[in-house]
Amino acid sequence: MSERESMEIDVVIVGAGPAGLSAAIKLAQLNETRDEPLSIVVVEKGSEVGAHILSGAVLEPSALNELIPDWKEKGAPLLTEVSADDIYLMKNSEKAQKIPGFFAPKTMHNTGNYVISLGNLCRWLGEQAEALGVEVFPGFAASEILYNDDGSVKGIATGDMGIGADGEKKDGYMQGMELHAKYTLFAEGCRGHLGKQLIEKFNLAEGKDPQHYGIGIKELWTVPAEQHKPGLVVHSAGWPLDETSSTGGGFLYHLEDNQVVVGLITDLSYSNPHVSPFDEFQRYKHHPVIAQYLTGGERISYGARALVKGGLQSQPKMHFPGGLLIGDDAGTLNFAKIKGSHTAMKSGMVAAEVVAEAITEGKQHTDLTKFYDAYKASWAYKELHKQRNFGPAQHKWGNFFGAAYAFIDINIFNGMLPWTLRDPKPDHQQLKPAAESKKPQYLKPDGKLSFDKLSSVFISNTNHEEDQPCHLQLKDDSIPIDHNLALYDEPAQRYCPAGVYEIVRNDDGSDPRLQINAQNCVHCKTCDIKDPKQNINWVCPEGTGGPNYPNM
Repeated sequence: MSERESMEIDVVIVGAGPAGLSAAIKLAQLNETRDEPLSIVVVEKGSEVGAHILSGAVLEPSALNELIPDWKEKGAPLLTEVSADDIYLMKNSEKAQKIPGFFAPKTMHNTGNYVISLGNLCRWLGEQAEALGVEVFPGFAASEILYNDDGSVKGIATGDMGIGADGEKKDGYMQGMELHAKYTLFAEGCRGHLGKQLIEKFNLAEGKDPQHYGIGIKELWTVPAEQHKPGLVVHSAGWPLDETSSTGGGFLYHLEDNQVVVGLITDLSYSNPHVSPFDEFQRYKHHPVIAQYLTGGERISYGARALVKGGLQSQPKMHFPGGLLIGDDAGTLNFAKIKGSHTAMKSGMVAAEVVAEAITEGKQHTDLTKFYDAYKASWAYKELHKQRNFGPAQHKWGNFFGAAYAFIDINIFNGMLPWTLRDPKPDHQQLKPAAESKKPQYLKPDGKLSFDKLSSVFISNTNHEEDQPCHLQLKDDSIPIDHNLALYDEPAQRYCPAGVYEIVRNDDGSDPRLQINAQNCVHCKTCDIKDPKQNINWVCPEGTGGPNYPNM
């Protein structure tokens, strides 16, 4: 194979999400005080900045206030301030108990926050970065980490374009490019496929609990004006997940322009292999508390994304020779707040300051050990430390008693109780055999509030070049049938929210085999997380592939 073209850059950032773009903007701002400005490149696998961004989202603007104090004047898309918080304990499919604000963990209070589209915020942040001289390259997937002879990170290579499913070059083949950097920042979001490699290579998770995850499934709706309450934030726990002893919670946020987002987070620590997070979400929308806002409305978009919720106990070391893990590549989400954008942004800003200082000192490819002290001194780390026990308490005692613990820990003791709860069992080891687990009764979609997977994937605007190597790689082809189907009725059929994994058989029911519909993949990463034998490895498909989320 011919040698790839390469570019020499000061800082390469992988991922144009909140962390990556905040790091880029901060670096560019620091350039204003330098004699020789740093060259900064952001690569993004989505077709455009924001195309793969999916979050609730209620934004706490603390990091944005620091990064761009005049964001209002510059037109940041923070248009709807939170007007009210409703928190419910869903008792069953018909009844719910509204929780008085006094009894809710104070992390659930959203005064001063904004209901936003995080995708649109990232689009705007991308514009701010480019205005400061940052080069942002959407449509280029960082597919490979490059290393120097001493083992330090040298940069990344973008994926080749135009490789057929048979591995042969097609017409229009274009070789990937190498981006060599003094430092490389990895900001891929939850379960980044390069971040996963770095954690293993540099043993960054040593002494930490395994990371824990949820899958968030979300829809965007336009609703009748009389049902729209701009700024209303609704959170819930309990039904429907408690029927399978699963944990998680639902949300419904009112944006501007008669738009509402609704979603359900299912903790991937669930033990019943028959659980389908997608179908639990479809049930959720029929609860009267939620249906009152959606009935008569129109569903506009659908998407899903894993979220990282292990907290500080699961956060790997974020520095290694030649680079840093930032944002949810390292697990900076504050699950007690169900928010991570502000902490991800702050981690990127701290990274920028440490990297700029190192390059000023003439360093490159070194282990940026100063990052740990700078990050630990930041408000982001202190916030995560105060609320470190929320996630483990939910896993240990469930939503109701976990929330009661959180009230005592956070509201009364301000997160200063002198112990740290641990959560040492990884999510993929939680499943019980299918024969020992009761099947939930999932409803048939009515086409008004509930829908099927394929029509949902359609409105996620997901597309991949069909003739390319499958980006969902099985380490052992025999495991899906011989182990997962035999023991767990192959849970990939259900935990995937996009219909990627199917068990197909002959007409007589014989010869079961796993079919992978990679074209449907919305890049949520759930399969990479929840497969009980860790047999599925998610890697980047060709750049621009995947969902194209509008206003999500």
